[in-house]
Amino acid sequence: MFDTHLNEPQGRVDKLQLLAICGLMLLGAAFVFSATMVNAPAAAAPWYHQSWFRQIIWYGLGIGAAIGLCFIDYRTISRWAFVTYWVTILLLIAVLIPGIGTTHGWGARRWIDLAFFQFQPSEFAKLAFILAQAHFLSRPVEELRATSNFLRALGLMILPFLLIMKEPDLGSALVLIPTGLVMLYAAGTPKRYLGRLLAGVGILGTLFLADVLFAPRSWQVFKLEDYQRRRLLVYFDREDPLASGVSKAEREHRRKLRFDDSHNVRQALISVGSGGLTGKGWRQGTQNALGYLPRAVAHNDFIFSVIAEEKGFVGSLIVLTLYGTVLLTGIRTAGQARDRLGRLLAVGVVTLLFSHVFINIGMNIRIMPVTGVPLPLLSYGGSSVLGSLIAIGLLQNVYIYRKAY
Repeated sequence: MFDTHLNEPQGRVDKLQLLAICGLMLLGAAFVFSATMVNAPAAAAPWYHQSWFRQIIWYGLGIGAAIGLCFIDYRTISRWAFVTYWVTILLLIAVLIPGIGTTHGWGARRWIDLAFFQFQPSEFAKLAFILAQAHFLSRPVEELRATSNFLRALGLMILPFLLIMKEPDLGSALVLIPTGLVMLYAAGTPKRYLGRLLAGVGILGTLFLADVLFAPRSWQVFKLEDYQRRRLLVYFDREDPLASGVSKAEREHRRKLRFDDSHNVRQALISVGSGGLTGKGWRQGTQNALGYLPRAVAHNDFIFSVIAEEKGFVGSLIVLTLYGTVLLTGIRTAGQARDRLGRLLAVGVVTLLFSHVFINIGMNIRIMPVTGVPLPLLSYGGSSVLGSLIAIGLLQNVYIYRKAY
């Protein structure tokens, strides 16, 4: 039954999207288990300390958060959009402060340690940005023609982008760009503004790559961590332009690190290619079992490679079909949204999820450089899982309060 009252829900949840989400969570739990428990020693930690069990806990918490969101009209949630945005900005600043933010040995200060949870503010800053941007751009189209409003919308994207880059977390920062651009386009921002913005992004991107790939140390403009620069050099198959002027021992050390990064990418490709049509079987993937695909990243950055090796082309196609279902139902939700705010929220969430899926699977098959962007609901990680399910909760919210036909 449908209630035609303007402020009441117009129907139930999007069941097709929920089925796809459940499928992804089942696959996520199964293959995090496979990636972390293959050849596990008898003295391994108790089951309740294992990554696969913690992943299930995060699924439960995320589902609870998503259900809670569905009971509140998204227009009510949007009233707190800027409060949420500035809270996450403060968290992004806090994570950069030694003693508050931690690196956990990765070289990047991205986490805040709570009693039972390593909290990654950037995952929630993406959602806060979507909320704030959708709220700001939902004003009448005529107001978006003002240069001042366009610059303000741009500032909403640039501020978290710069703070996340400072951690540094290149992958999480980069997904803000397509998300912000698509939301600006969907809002009806004048094409002349978007054209200039795209030209500016293109010029900056070209200068960035030129600096990374060709500039000697004395000419550096963009300051990246060594591991980030190495990943880009491996992707473009280039030697390190910064190796000149350093000792022979340092050159050898850098060569070894570069080899390790290149090795990881090659092993991921081998995993994907060796799965064949139907794969080697669950927990039978030799690349992971023998440690060729690094154990430290097999269950997060390279979870798609594990699935592709163990379930082959068929398993990979199932994963892509499930993601395609989520994205297409999200686009349908945007088309059925009651107002501009709902449409922009749905567009923002869909673009964010698509960016994550494209970048992560792309780096598993070497069409994108390795950037550490998680695969939504499949990669292991509490913040990522919670953020993804909250995003789905927002999509479902817009669907529940869609137009009455």
